[in-house]
Amino acid sequence: MEASEVKERPLQLTRHQPAEDLAFFVEYYWIATWDFRGQGCYLAEILPHPRVHLVIAQDQSGIFGVVKGKFSYRYEESGRVFGVRFKPGAFYPWVHTPVAQFTNTSLSIEEIFGIESTLLEEALVSQEDKAMMIKLVEQFLREKLPEQDEHIDVIQRIFDVISANCEITRVDDVACRFNLSKRTLQRLFRQYVGVSPKWVIHHYRLHEVVRSLGEGDKVNWSQLASDLGYCDQAHFSRVFKAMIGKAPAEYAKTVGTGSSASPTCVIVHKVNKA
Repeated sequence: MEASEVKERPLQLTRHQPAEDLAFFVEYYWIATWDFRGQGCYLAEILPHPRVHLVIAQDQSGIFGVVKGKFSYRYEESGRVFGVRFKPGAFYPWVHTPVAQFTNTSLSIEEIFGIESTLLEEALVSQEDKAMMIKLVEQFLREKLPEQDEHIDVIQRIFDVISANCEITRVDDVACRFNLSKRTLQRLFRQYVGVSPKWVIHHYRLHEVVRSLGEGDKVNWSQLASDLGYCDQAHFSRVFKAMIGKAPAEYAKTVGTGSSASPTCVIVHKVNKA
């Protein structure tokens, strides 16, 4: 089982690849463990990618739809969370309901899978063996496994192209590459992804900006706004603030000062002392 370390203790986040028979639907599993006892509380500010997650945590389990902006998670004392990150569009076959209906919200595990979340929590949260945790979750997923959907492959290719090509800034660029009408593309994303293709494009471009700022790069905001297809810097700033929570220049000042940024755009701040 492969795992990649994203952050060292006292907050540890590892990623694990799914078994072959689940890889069509699952991008990876993530396990967060922390121990801040005697160190106070920490606030993680997270800029997530447009994915649906199944999260198992003590009294906080659920199915979480795409989050359209930054969200925060408060770490204190000690704990463990297990997450299943589904591939773009790959949660739709489990529910056959437009994924846009639970964007920016969450659903109970019982509502989707017909099982009390406490059963999963009891099995996983106290389990320290990560391989065993993954085995238990995969057994659960296999019992509910839907049929594969050909649209998921198309959506995955679209995401790959958007992510890898910085010059893509408009929905027309994507529609042209995949020989789809804009309306078809928008309908596909609403049903399978939960957000519009325009939002996904802007998200990936802004993720690149955040990553560059985390690496200490200097940014020409006016030129960047133009490169990303915005009519002016003010428009870009409004979109950036709506997603990140701060204006670009203001956010740039906070990166690297008492914070730690990971490749997944997780910024962790100490917010008080023990």
